Amino acid sequence: MTVATILDRKGRDVFTLAPQTPISQIVDLLCEKKIGVVMLAEEGKLCGILSERDIVRALAKEGRDVLSQPASAHMTADVICCAENETVVSVMERMTAGRFRHMPVLEGDELIGLISIGDVVKHRIEQTEKEAADMRAYIAAG
Repeated sequence: MTVATILDRKGRDVFTLAPQTPISQIVDLLCEKKIGVVMLAEEGKLCGILSERDIVRALAKEGRDVLSQPASAHMTADVICCAENETVVSVMERMTAGRFRHMPVLEGDELIGLISIGDVVKHRIEQTEKEAADMRAYIAAG
């Protein structure tokens, strides 16, 4: 199974803001949309990613003043991305090894989706349950 399978089920909507957006506005968007990450882009090019985890770390280190700072001050600029033709297993391994929960999906330089570790795990559980059901049906038919 590929990343495209996940995107086809969940959709390809991605929330993006400019890197200079104040963190307070990003917090508002995260709460309003019930999401855990925002992609930061300029002129259609992905510049970075800012997660709720990044914001919590910045708050712990610098206090409330962080909220008025631009997202670029605390974003991850070296974003690890994937393509929609990659396997779910390979993406899960990279996310687990890198200890991050969100991965942008690119087609060339264009951001076409976003998957989370939750999406990947849900997909793997569904796949495992289907394999188990197929095995039970095979044994019962035998």
